[in-house]
Amino acid sequence: MKGTDKDMTSKIENAVTVHNVFKSYGDVEALRDLSLDFPRGQLTSLLGPSGCGKTTLLKIIAGLLPASSGEVYVNGTPVTGPGADRAFVFQDFALMPWATVLRNVAFGLELRGVSRSEREAIAEKYIIEVGLKGFEHSFPHELSGGMRQRVGLARALSVDAEVLLMDEPFSAVDEQTRRKFQEDLLGLVQNENKTFLFVTHSIEEAVYVSDQIAILLPRPSRVMEVIRPSGFRDRDVNSIRRDPEYLDIVDRIWASLKSYVE
Repeated sequence: MKGTDKDMTSKIENAVTVHNVFKSYGDVEALRDLSLDFPRGQLTSLLGPSGCGKTTLLKIIAGLLPASSGEVYVNGTPVTGPGADRAFVFQDFALMPWATVLRNVAFGLELRGVSRSEREAIAEKYIIEVGLKGFEHSFPHELSGGMRQRVGLARALSVDAEVLLMDEPFSAVDEQTRRKFQEDLLGLVQNENKTFLFVTHSIEEAVYVSDQIAILLPRPSRVMEVIRPSGFRDRDVNSIRRDPEYLDIVDRIWASLKSYVE
């Protein structure tokens, strides 16, 4: 059945559209009739209890995992597998241990056949942007966990994908580094003109970095609520955590989720 003009307009306005997606593993139903729009050029966080299907949904959008049924569109085109329009920032960094920072960041471009001089110039740009200037010739084992995560982020940015999918990218770093990453992420969302899909377990982190927050119910996962923080988005980053709306939204989400915490 063909979509209506309104459906097609929605797919164009939204970088990613998930429509009536189901996902089962044998008898286990992970996602049930899940629908969600991801507005273009904004950051949407997926938030919910452990095991509620956040990473499963992200992998379906990335084309790394097929849905049992339903449809996923990126820029109005059905997702049938991985594509150059999407890049994944893995929780475990997924770096090549034998390659330098420069080679790791440029690797996606290398696979696309970009010349060495061009891909290294692009990689160096994003290495600087994520704060790793001077570490171009270091190897992953010489870097801290936070620095390795920055390499993964620079690699995703370097391929110039329109959609960045980030699976708990800050979970392996200390609180001080995490806060710095959150500030850096706000800058990237503002400057890069990309759409970010961000999985996190942290309510405070989701409210701090997001234009839109989708709260997912426990398995089988559905969207319980979509929240769009607005009043503090143009505030100085140091003021956001003290903003009354920020604090109210954190409390509201916790009230919704605490009954699912064992």
